[in-house]
Amino acid sequence: MSKLKVIPEKSLANNSRIVGLLAQLEKINTDSTESDNARYVTSKILHLAQSQEKTRREMTTKGSTGVEILLLTLENTKDLQTTLNILSILTELVSTGGGRRASFLVAKGGSQILLQLLMNASKDSPPHEEVMVQAHSILAKIGPKDKKFGVKARINGALNITLNLVKQHLQNHRLVLPCLQLLRVYSANSVNSVSLGKNGIVELMFKIIGPFSKKNSGLMKVALDTLAALLKSKTNARRAVDRGYVQVLLTIYVDWHRHDSRHRNVLIRKGILQSLKSVTNIKLGRKAFIDANGMKILYNTSQECLAARTLDSLVNTSSLIMRKCFPKNRLPLPTIKSSFHFQLPVIPMTGPVAQLYSLPPEVDDVVDESDDNDDIDLEAENEIENEDDLDKNFKGCDLISKEPKPFVFEGKVRGPIVVPTAGEEASGNSGSLRKGVVTKEKMSFRRDESIKKPAFMNLPKEDIKGNDRTLSQQLDGQNRTVSSAHGLNNDIVKALDRITLQNIPSQIGQGLTTGVRKDYSLPLTVLMCTKSCPHNSTCGNTLFEGRTVQLGKLCCTGVETEDEDSESNSSVEHASVEIPDAPTLHDPDLYIEIVKNTKSVPEYSEVAYPDYFGHIPPPFKEPILERPYGVQRTKIAQDIERLIHQSDIIDRVVYDLDNPNYIIPEEGDILKFNSKFESGNLRKVIQIRKNEYDLILNSDINSNHYHQWFYFEVSGMRPGVAYRFNIINCEKSNSQFNYGMQPLMYSVQEALNARPWWIRMGTDICYYKNHFSRSSVAAGGQKGKSYYTITFTVNFPHKDDVCYFAYHYPYTYSALQMHLQKLESAHNPQQIYFRKDVLCETLSGNSCPLVTITAMPESHYYEHICQFRNRPYIFLSARVHPGETNASWVMKGTLEYLMSNNPAAQCLRESYIFKIIPMLNPDGVINGNHRCSLSGEDLNRQWQSPNPDLHPTIYHTKGLLQYLAAVKRLPLVYCDYHGHSRKKNVFMYGCSIKETVWHTSDNAASCDVVEDVGYRTLPKILSHIAPAFCMSSCSFVVEKSKESTARVVVWREIGVQRSYTMESTLCGCDQGKYKGLQIGTRELEEMGAKFCIGLLRLKRLTSSMEYNLPSSLLDFDNDLIDSSCKVTSPTTYVLDEDEPRFLEEVDYSAESNDEIDIELPENADYENSAPEEVLSDSESSRTYPP
Repeated sequence: MSKLKVIPEKSLANNSRIVGLLAQLEKINTDSTESDNARYVTSKILHLAQSQEKTRREMTTKGSTGVEILLLTLENTKDLQTTLNILSILTELVSTGGGRRASFLVAKGGSQILLQLLMNASKDSPPHEEVMVQAHSILAKIGPKDKKFGVKARINGALNITLNLVKQHLQNHRLVLPCLQLLRVYSANSVNSVSLGKNGIVELMFKIIGPFSKKNSGLMKVALDTLAALLKSKTNARRAVDRGYVQVLLTIYVDWHRHDSRHRNVLIRKGILQSLKSVTNIKLGRKAFIDANGMKILYNTSQECLAARTLDSLVNTSSLIMRKCFPKNRLPLPTIKSSFHFQLPVIPMTGPVAQLYSLPPEVDDVVDESDDNDDIDLEAENEIENEDDLDKNFKGCDLISKEPKPFVFEGKVRGPIVVPTAGEEASGNSGSLRKGVVTKEKMSFRRDESIKKPAFMNLPKEDIKGNDRTLSQQLDGQNRTVSSAHGLNNDIVKALDRITLQNIPSQIGQGLTTGVRKDYSLPLTVLMCTKSCPHNSTCGNTLFEGRTVQLGKLCCTGVETEDEDSESNSSVEHASVEIPDAPTLHDPDLYIEIVKNTKSVPEYSEVAYPDYFGHIPPPFKEPILERPYGVQRTKIAQDIERLIHQSDIIDRVVYDLDNPNYIIPEEGDILKFNSKFESGNLRKVIQIRKNEYDLILNSDINSNHYHQWFYFEVSGMRPGVAYRFNIINCEKSNSQFNYGMQPLMYSVQEALNARPWWIRMGTDICYYKNHFSRSSVAAGGQKGKSYYTITFTVNFPHKDDVCYFAYHYPYTYSALQMHLQKLESAHNPQQIYFRKDVLCETLSGNSCPLVTITAMPESHYYEHICQFRNRPYIFLSARVHPGETNASWVMKGTLEYLMSNNPAAQCLRESYIFKIIPMLNPDGVINGNHRCSLSGEDLNRQWQSPNPDLHPTIYHTKGLLQYLAAVKRLPLVYCDYHGHSRKKNVFMYGCSIKETVWHTSDNAASCDVVEDVGYRTLPKILSHIAPAFCMSSCSFVVEKSKESTARVVVWREIGVQRSYTMESTLCGCDQGKYKGLQIGTRELEEMGAKFCIGLLRLKRLTSSMEYNLPSSLLDFDNDLIDSSCKVTSPTTYVLDEDEPRFLEEVDYSAESNDEIDIELPENADYENSAPEEVLSDSESSRTYPP
């Protein structure tokens, strides 16, 4: 029970006293002759207000008439002392209590009455100083709380009164100070600001502010704040520029910087910077700043401020000004359109692709004629994220058989494996090779002789057993020629064989921790070195059976091994770990064969080592990177140094897709780059400093933007050197790189040392707006936009290694085809029904696979066949956006689980027929696009009206769904797998009429919408069983911008209630079991398997008698929703974005990386131990082979 408050008698007396005095004052107001009484009563009220907080609180309590009485008296009185008393009372009221009391005073009409008082007092000659001081002080406090204050002041003529007071009493600091404070409030209104500017206020401010002085610092601070507010007006800013005040501000700033050694006047220094920030919002201001050597001045002063954390505000504001004034540069490209062109069969009539084709060739699409926008405001940048076969020049090869033979190699590992390109004509000198053999005129030795690229023999795609002798003789001849030409030994390559590792080397064994999967089937073999090396033992790598390839001298030049005796070799050489429940899906030989038939626009003839070797999850956890304090401003300062110290900039092109004749630098300390392989994306590289490189990504084909996905090779590095990489043409306004995500790196030397995995790599990572201008052509007609930079620093562990970097774990189209073939060849046809069909061909002629998985009928009896045919459908798709490679890894986990021998998987197959399209955009994936297909369009925005010529995969997928609906076999669930670049965890988007109405309408009638809430069941199940899944991030609102996506069209047009998009983070998790960890392929594949388990649970809840369960039965996990959620409807939970948007102001001030952490309960007991539904650790390792 609440206790009754006992009010002391003294308090009652005081309260009754103030009430009585106010009553007296109200009575006096009716009689203008009682001025003495009014003076007396107001003095008593003033005494109480000054001495007692309770009095002040009572006078401003809701329902109190005290303020109204005071204001009425102030309006009517002619007595000076009464006026001063009331002004003093009002000063006491608004000086404490925060903004609430000021707002209370405004609500009672205080601003209008005080402005009128100002007008009346100004008519006195001279005006009474005390009245002016107090009136200005009160108005300066309550003005910001009055939305109409600027208009009221202008109508009452108060602007000039205040301005003239300052002009006439410039030496009277007691009067000038409140006047300046009020002028600052006036200036918040742009019309007022311009009006004051015309009357000379800018010039007046520069009479007040000046060089360093220990006197009147308070006045100086207020004058600078007022000036900064005034200069936000472009008119005033131009006036300041015309009068040379930019130079004056810089001079004053330097003077205060030099003399304020104890940092007691940081606010004044910041005020000067704020004025510079305002004046540089216009083009003339930026030019004046550059002409006055402002970049160098602010750079030097900010560098001197770095030592003191208390000066961070100065450093951040200086950085913002310098970045704003940094001259806008054009991207060093001939065109922002892709380097590769694909002629479309049909040109759209409207849209960005139509505009692209209609653009005259003479138009410069890289930058506008005027790339500078006077209205640019770097702090207001707020973009919305969209949801969503053999080389002819083979050297030094011998014919090999299927038998294992020692492999000898020398030189350095260099570059991707060269393979033929599908569709090429056979070379005329191919000798006895069959007609149609794919060859490629490409220089294998396009760098120095000691760095050799692996290459293939000119072998036919068909079976070559019958041609062994002829090929052997031919290649022997080639080998002799090559050896003489390149100084290679004839025994460089004897044979290749594939050896899987049975025992993990001690280096790995030592790194194994509890909970890490222990079964590894390493898809690599060791290149057996018979050549003696003084510092290295026999080491290895995987290649193909029946093929030869030259990898160079990598292992002979420093591959680290555990021992120099044969034990190291034998430990790697013997048989592999068995995974009984699932096949090893990576097969390098098969991968190469598939690549030969993969058709790309650039006609790639190379294979990246990671795609050839394969990837297994590393046996260690990779935590989300903690961002070092001040890293972004350090990077920005280094960028600004390019302008200040231009002589230090090398500016040398070292890689260029647009210029095939560019000369590769021969210097040993320059990195070599390459991306001419499947899914690769790197267009140009410019060396900026000795160890710093600017990288430019290629646009999606038939597009002029979408730069985010990258995948490229780097070689020629030295260990112990910090290399900085800047990808300078990203477009999204924010990225998880600002919140702990790292790029991925794959080291070939590490793979040769039995560590074939992608790892998170890089330090000093940040993502920020740069000084490269985006043309309006690429920015949807908007001018003044800029690109963004991903920057990261890498120290390579090995000398002359070959490393690959990627935005996320690469998963190529060829890898998918290889995995599907391995699944098909390994399954038990008596138990599993597996069929791989071609849904359609893509624009470039690649097949789009359609997979059907279910259980074979128990027998040929009628009832078993009926059960087989009448199983409900589950329809899954993925990878409509090529850059979202995590979707493919989730799909891989789903496919492997469905094909496994797990009893739950068998139950799942017996329950459903799965129709799966694992890659909706093969062409985009193959050609390294980020979002589009070869049509230059986002395929996930074409579902309403797909064009069979431009969007064949969407057209035929929708057609298949429509067919299933027509034959009354509507899928129970449709789910499209995606990746999300700005949020953490895995979550779902679904479709709900009721939640959409709640979200978009305040009409209470929307509560009457009746809807089956079964669409929530699957996400809720997943939130219980999948550690990476976060229910509170899910949304079931259908937004207008998503009307043409798969999820919405399948729900609205096809009629699938449970139609979802499942989004997987590119970064990591901030809740549950994986909280604080970056996500890896193991976790992604686990999510794919958990999705299957969720479908098994869903089966129990969707039997014929349970289709319309009451919503109360489906709300079993409401406790998962954190209290930080904003409840907007009974069934909708809306969370703020995972991270704050990186507006420019946040970008510079939040160097400590303050994130919005949404804490969710761990709920450790959600994992059900039922064997048919939950994977144990051992099951996980069997179910997810590398």
